[in-house]
Amino acid sequence: MTNQPTSLSDDDRWRAVMQRDARFDRVFVYAVRSTRVFCRPSCPSRRAGREQVVFFSDPAAALAAGFRPCRRCRPDAPGDVDARVERIGQVCRAIEERDEGVPTLAELAETAGMSANHLQRVFKAVTGVSPRQYADAVRLDRLKQSLRAGEPVASALYGAGYGSSSRLYEKAPSALGMTPASYARGGRGAEITFALADCPADGSLGRLLLAATERGICMVALGDDDDGLASILRAHYPAAEIRRDDAALATWVSAVLALVEGEGPHADLPLDIRVSAFQAQVYARLLAIPRGETRSYQQIAAEIGKPKAARAVGRACASNPVSLIVPCHRVVAADGSLHGYGWGLARKQALLERERGV
Repeated sequence: MTNQPTSLSDDDRWRAVMQRDARFDRVFVYAVRSTRVFCRPSCPSRRAGREQVVFFSDPAAALAAGFRPCRRCRPDAPGDVDARVERIGQVCRAIEERDEGVPTLAELAETAGMSANHLQRVFKAVTGVSPRQYADAVRLDRLKQSLRAGEPVASALYGAGYGSSSRLYEKAPSALGMTPASYARGGRGAEITFALADCPADGSLGRLLLAATERGICMVALGDDDDGLASILRAHYPAAEIRRDDAALATWVSAVLALVEGEGPHADLPLDIRVSAFQAQVYARLLAIPRGETRSYQQIAAEIGKPKAARAVGRACASNPVSLIVPCHRVVAADGSLHGYGWGLARKQALLERERGV
């Protein structure tokens, strides 16, 4: 059980309890004065009134205060969480290994050994997406790999498991940020706006670049000078139309800078990023790391049900297009040392020290 992060207010905790947000199951427990029982935030039991609820950083603290563990969610049995993650990992592999089409929810539920409704809830709690969204991401990843390899659009569509091109083209703007044909040409025709600002207000972390399409933020980067950051953006989107407009993106820039200052676990910002299904899994776990804490690459790999994929987790962190929003700086080596950060280890250390209040 991790320590309770200082940046998490009681209002944040209560919100997590009301939403049954399993991402906070290892962050804190809540107890009910009238029943003298304490639970995980994701517990399915009926919610007590706010005035009856108190929060503890871990089960030991709740036990010491005279509360007893809930028999439904078993907050004092961390091994249950690990078993749940492993079962969801099996479901992910079943989706990934299907060559044609998508497994039905009933098939996936049988693989997981749980009901379909329960699988829906647990799968989203662990990965951040539904089984259908994960399957769509797997197919989209196959499509993008084929397009990047130069395969014709039609054959790439069917090779990725799409029975028809029409539905993909309807969804393409939200999935690819452009049509499949445009994506294959390096994003030709896409319009990207970017803004630059000191990060934070005193500039101690250098300069921040935030870039966005009409659908959401597609890049957040840190650097020493504006020209260098703009060059990085253009290298990522060589065929797009790119222009600077600080005023148009001022609200989103302010929200990202607020993250650096510790205002909230993470901002509800719209993203337009192109990632694989595996990256989506990793990023969901990164978002669950409380401010001021870290996880190792090995821990993240285990949490997504792929304990031997620590190096792949490292690559996913290295290719994170929206630093700070998805906090890849909170991932460290197994011995706790800093390793791998695209914007420099000095910035990684500075971000972690700022979050820890050093």
